Amino acid sequence: WPGFIFIPNPFLPGCQRHWVKQCLKLYPEKPNVCNLDLHMAPEKTTDLWGQSKEQLRRKGSSKWEPRSLLEKLRWVTLGYHYNWDTKKYSANHHTPFPSDLAFLSEQVAAACGFRGFQAQAGILNYYHFDSSLGIHVDESELDHSRPLLSFSFGQSSIFLLGGLKREEAPTAMFMHSGDIMVMSGFSRLLYHAVPRVLPNPEGTALPSCLDQPLSSDLPVGSVIEHSSDEDWQVCAKYLQSSRINMTIRQVLAEGQKFPEESGTNGEGQAPSEDSYENSKAKRHKPNTV
Repeated sequence: WPGFIFIPNPFLPGCQRHWVKQCLKLYPEKPNVCNLDLHMAPEKTTDLWGQSKEQLRRKGSSKWEPRSLLEKLRWVTLGYHYNWDTKKYSANHHTPFPSDLAFLSEQVAAACGFRGFQAQAGILNYYHFDSSLGIHVDESELDHSRPLLSFSFGQSSIFLLGGLKREEAPTAMFMHSGDIMVMSGFSRLLYHAVPRVLPNPEGTALPSCLDQPLSSDLPVGSVIEHSSDEDWQVCAKYLQSSRINMTIRQVLAEGQKFPEESGTNGEGQAPSEDSYENSKAKRHKPNTV
């Protein structure tokens, strides 16, 4: 497909751990928005990591153990916060975009030929083995000339890439921990889905790429931070049954503004835990591979 770029795990040893920790510990913090905000008082969602880490660390293999708040996390939005009800972004629902994730995204985009890419909105999705995402196309951004970047960590998944029409037969491919996808040009508006999350093919609790420690001499200017052993134990336990995906988008072209409208600040829903073909809202949810 013209414009579709698949990059098998390019991360240096240990670097994936930084992004996993950020997705679990830092990015769900306020002022960013998550699915739990729809059901819980603000004071209950201010420190999901702190409320969950001991429960996660002690967690066994029983399905009947109560889930921690982090395990109930389904999505987090960054920058321009996607409105799941109107399928739009708006100028009045925006918070600062994380600088380390902006740097990663802009470096990857530049390496793929998209210099000047601006990371303006992020949707992080948190999948478990019973999660899926129905077929949809990402068209809510006002500038479709800029690529959509997708980063995956943890367990593997099947990704379906279809055509410009919903009924076109898709092609299936595996997404493993550390893999990056870039949807640009013709492929930017293709239908796609995540019908299944699978254990990593190595047969181990975690992919071997996540077992590697971070080098002590990182490149100059690196945004990667060392994770404490304690923090990584929590992340590793979470990832034994989960997959995290970050999709980064540029919403507006240079100098472009949102059209005048009376917007609302509604949010939305997580990937389905039961079926891959779901409600209209889920089908049109932005890409989360």
